[in-house]
Amino acid sequence: MKTLLLGNEAVARGLYEAGCSFVSSYPGTPSTEITEAAAKYPEIYAEWAPNEKVAMEGAFGASLAGCRSFCGMKHVGLNVAADPLFTLSYTGVNGGMIIGVADDAGMHSSQNEQDSRHYAKAAKVPMLEPSDSAEALAFTKLAYWMSETFDTPVLLKMCTRVSHSQSVVELSRREQLPARPYIKNGAKYIMMPGNAKKQHPVVEERTARLVSWAETAEINRVEPGTDKSLGIVTGSTSYQYVKEAFGDRYPVLKLGMAWPLPEEKIRKFAASVDRLVVVEELDGFLEEHCRNLGLNPEGKNLFPCIGELSQNLVAEKLGKTLASGPVLDEAIPARPPVMCAGCPHRGLFYTLAKNKLTVMGDIGCYTLGAVPPLAALDTTICMGASVSGLHGFLKASEPDAAGKTVAVIGDSTFMHSGITGLVNIAYNESNATVIILDNSITGMTGHQQNPTTGFNLKGDPCTKIDLESLCRSIGIGRVRVVDPYDLAQCDQVVKEELAANEPSVIISRRPCALLKYVKHKKPLKVETQKCVGCRQCMKIGCPAISVVNGKAEIDTTLCTGCGVCGQLCKFDALQAPEEV
Repeated sequence: MKTLLLGNEAVARGLYEAGCSFVSSYPGTPSTEITEAAAKYPEIYAEWAPNEKVAMEGAFGASLAGCRSFCGMKHVGLNVAADPLFTLSYTGVNGGMIIGVADDAGMHSSQNEQDSRHYAKAAKVPMLEPSDSAEALAFTKLAYWMSETFDTPVLLKMCTRVSHSQSVVELSRREQLPARPYIKNGAKYIMMPGNAKKQHPVVEERTARLVSWAETAEINRVEPGTDKSLGIVTGSTSYQYVKEAFGDRYPVLKLGMAWPLPEEKIRKFAASVDRLVVVEELDGFLEEHCRNLGLNPEGKNLFPCIGELSQNLVAEKLGKTLASGPVLDEAIPARPPVMCAGCPHRGLFYTLAKNKLTVMGDIGCYTLGAVPPLAALDTTICMGASVSGLHGFLKASEPDAAGKTVAVIGDSTFMHSGITGLVNIAYNESNATVIILDNSITGMTGHQQNPTTGFNLKGDPCTKIDLESLCRSIGIGRVRVVDPYDLAQCDQVVKEELAANEPSVIISRRPCALLKYVKHKKPLKVETQKCVGCRQCMKIGCPAISVVNGKAEIDTTLCTGCGVCGQLCKFDALQAPEEV
């Protein structure tokens, strides 16, 4: 049967058809839907792990037990999981193991651009790179064969355009596979130095065998063209741009295996064309390989190493005249992202900005607190860095810095990698104030459960981590809970904890306004006779509030009745409607 699937859904279907039985991931755009789709197959055990390192180690454990396993993450998540990755290259696997990583060229929802192909080369593990949904499904199944044949974990690299675009796939039945027996083998799985030294030559020999396989593998194919004045080496979504721009005009070497790369196949292709061009997003990874083979390709001299490519850009850089499209008479105004109306983070950030505090930020919806008019954040680096960074900042600053500096971190991010930073604060005794923004969900990636919500990936009740007890158990004596909709309470508690002479945690607790079970109050109304147009209500940056003809106006389709704006109005012009 044929059907349309997102690239991420196709990967999940490939997991199902290949007989995968264990999936562990941490949500991160653009990879999230792989695990969400896999969880819909009852034959697959699927979970959200606290972080990517845990997910990869869990997937290895399932592989060790003889099952086919998968862990998924976005590109920056692979940084977190790099520690086990490099050693798993040495140990190899028992049951097949796939590591899914989705790059975000263009930084649609990420703090950096990163080319994950470098990880495959550095860790010396094979990487497959599909260019559409059909290949996403097929390459997933192929990756398990490769994993078990070559005794290695396999990286499956997706990207935003392949992950989130649809194309036709053909569905097949699930392969029923018995678990491989686990055989105790310390020399293979115990990576102490004596064993690791013996495994390194095994890894190098495996890479040589993979290079030989890559020479004839069907996923690395030459597509003939009518004009051999130019030959193009490409893969992933860049292949789609090349085909859309030029069709079958130029010969194309389409590389479905990003690492290790063939050598003779590339040399032979280069010899068959007059001019060799490499089309790839971000770094010149394939181009560098071609140069190492003694070739002289063009690539990054034509195409940027920043952002996504497009069919128009590819055509333009390779000399094709583009038809001019329609031009708008007016410029489209920018629409920067903002926190949603009723977002529980807004009141807390207003308090921090009002008190002119230095705020160490983290990764999540609350990163939008950096946007004016709140402009409350000073840093955003990576998951958990707010807590660890706060400790270092205070240790390196004058003593009075503790009274005007805080860290903010979400509940899911705290469980991901904030705990160890808080342990460091308690253990090394910095007078730090950490604010956990508990909105009862993993918000930015689309409302996934986490260890603090009390529900697992499939929505079943599970153990709920108690943040207050957890913080106290690691040595934090002062733990306070505030309602971020109550500005007076937030202001009082923040000032009290900053004045305390010991580490403290403030938990700002209210569920995300977009959660389906959250019941909102009726929208506020503006008493226009009382409104003097002072714009004080605009200081919280709520998208439901605007000023029209000098008066505040509430968009009733957006307002959740949280009442935060009303607490700023000195003239009582913003009021809750009377209950009927």
